[in-house]
Amino acid sequence: MPDRCAVRAITPPAEGIHLMSDPTPAGAGTDPATPVISVRPVTLAAPDRGQDLQVRVSAPTTGHDLPVVVFSHGMTLSMDDYAPLAGFWAARGFVVIQPTHLDSLGLADPRTPLIWRIRTDDLTCILDQLDTIEADVPGLAGRIDHDRIAAAGHSWGAQTASTLAGARVAGADGTPGESMADPRVRAAVLLCLPGTGGADLTPLAAEYFSFMSPDFAEMKTPSLIVAGDHDDSPLTVRGQDWFTDGYRLSPGATDLLTLFGAEHGLGGIQGYNDTRTTDESPERVALIQQATLAYLRTCVPRWAWMTARGLLRVEP
Repeated sequence: MPDRCAVRAITPPAEGIHLMSDPTPAGAGTDPATPVISVRPVTLAAPDRGQDLQVRVSAPTTGHDLPVVVFSHGMTLSMDDYAPLAGFWAARGFVVIQPTHLDSLGLADPRTPLIWRIRTDDLTCILDQLDTIEADVPGLAGRIDHDRIAAAGHSWGAQTASTLAGARVAGADGTPGESMADPRVRAAVLLCLPGTGGADLTPLAAEYFSFMSPDFAEMKTPSLIVAGDHDDSPLTVRGQDWFTDGYRLSPGATDLLTLFGAEHGLGGIQGYNDTRTTDESPERVALIQQATLAYLRTCVPRWAWMTARGLLRVEP
C-alpha cells in the first residue's frame, strides 16, 4: 500500500495563497517559466476511429529528456481548453499533449455509448505515436523522454485518464470490464474525477451516462485526486464526496487535495476569463498549478510533491 495523504486547502483573497495556516508567500519556491511553443493541430492516424485524431502539443523551447503529460478534456470541450494548466506545465518542463475527443462541441458523433472507450483509445493512440508528434512539432525531435509519462484530465476527462491508470468501467450487472491500463503511464492527476455509478447516479446520469460507473479496485498507478467541496453535480445523488471515490476506493490514489469553496471548474482551470466558470478564482487556479506540478514531478523524483504537501495541513 503506498503512502497516502489527504489534504485540505483554502484559497483566500487576492493578496496571496496560503495553504491552511502555512505562512509561506505565494511565490516562494516557484520555478521560473520557460518560453513555450504550442502547435495545433498535429494529426495522428486513427483508422478505426472514423476520423484522424487531432491534438495540440505544448512544449518548452529548451531542454531535453522532457516528460510527457497527456491531458483529456471534459465533455464538449477541446484541445484548445485548459490553457492555465497546459501552459503552466509546459513552461516548467513538460510536453503537454491534448486531444480533441469525439464528444467535443466542434464534432458530431452518434456513438455516445462507446465514446468512453474511444476516448481512452485516443490517449493510447497518442502514446503509440510519440515519434510522429516529435517529428511534426518544430524543434521537438529527440527531446521527449518516452519513459516518463503521466495522464491527466478533468471531469469526464479524469475518468478517461483514470482508465490508463487502471480504473475499469463496470457493466450493468456491476461486473468490471476489461482493463485498459497502460504501463507507460507512471502517474495520474485526476481533477473532479466522477465517482461510482449504480444507485449513486441521478436518473439523468443513469439514462444518458451509464458508462460513468467506474471500478477503482485495480487503479494502482500513483494518482493525485483533486476535488472541490462545493462541486454539486447533476450526475449524482450523493453530493460533493462523490468526487473523492477514486481516492477512497483505489489502491494507487496516493493523495487527495480538497479545495474549500471550489466548484466543478476549480476556479477556472478550463480557461482564462471563461464564462463557463462559476467559481472564478485566480488564487485557486494558482494553487492547483503548483500542487499538480509538484505531483507530476513524481514521474522524476518524488521529493517535489513530498515537499509541497508538507506545506499543507494533513488530515488523518
